[in-house]
Amino acid sequence: MPPLSVVVPVRNEGPNIAPLIAEIRAATAPLGGAEIVYVDDGSTDDTGAALSREAMQGDVVHLRHARSCGQSAAIVSGVKAARGAWIATLDGDGQNDPADIPALFSRAGAEAAAGPGPVLVAGHRVNRKDTATKRFTSRFANRFRAWLLGDATPDTGCGLKLFRRADFLELPQFDHMHRYLPALFLRAGGRVVSVPVNHRPRLRGQSNYGTLDRLAVAVADLVGVMWLQRRWKRPQVERIGAERMAPPSAEG
Repeated sequence: MPPLSVVVPVRNEGPNIAPLIAEIRAATAPLGGAEIVYVDDGSTDDTGAALSREAMQGDVVHLRHARSCGQSAAIVSGVKAARGAWIATLDGDGQNDPADIPALFSRAGAEAAAGPGPVLVAGHRVNRKDTATKRFTSRFANRFRAWLLGDATPDTGCGLKLFRRADFLELPQFDHMHRYLPALFLRAGGRVVSVPVNHRPRLRGQSNYGTLDRLAVAVADLVGVMWLQRRWKRPQVERIGAERMAPPSAEG
């Protein structure tokens, strides 16, 4: 297995399936390829048929939720099914650029080599190709969230992120958790770094997540994550006594 799995949550993104998978394959080829895990979150268009065709090539895993459970649930399902030690996530609408994955993977490796603990490399969309309203609300939400949670991350809404599978599965799971991964990784004693990434206009289909939908649940989410931060004390563990003895060698 390649060390990297790319997890892509989608809902009603039929026209974007084949073009984005082709880009993921091209971007990860220098890394030795990657497992591609798509999670269809209850689509009602031809997303399922498009994914079934791609899965015949062997490098695409096609999962489906019988009904829509949200983007975070789709990411969790994808990470659980993935076999790579490292996970890259990106949105399925084509606005995240898969060509940025190798740079994030390289940075994650450097951070992991620098010291122990969970590592999250988060994309930062420095030149967003969205409407003025979406850019304004996102900028306001990021600043407000960073003020309350202290996660020091300029763009938590970017779908392009990279982390170890095992570290992600240790995090508390809840709806919309994907927007709070920096705070959750910091809570777990990890490090978070932001890397500038490309952002592209949507060429096909339409957004499945409205601005008002996100704002309506933002307050409850923030309160919940603040509660998680305050209700956990990270222990400093020391091993006392003799170290475990190594097993005898074959020659001994």
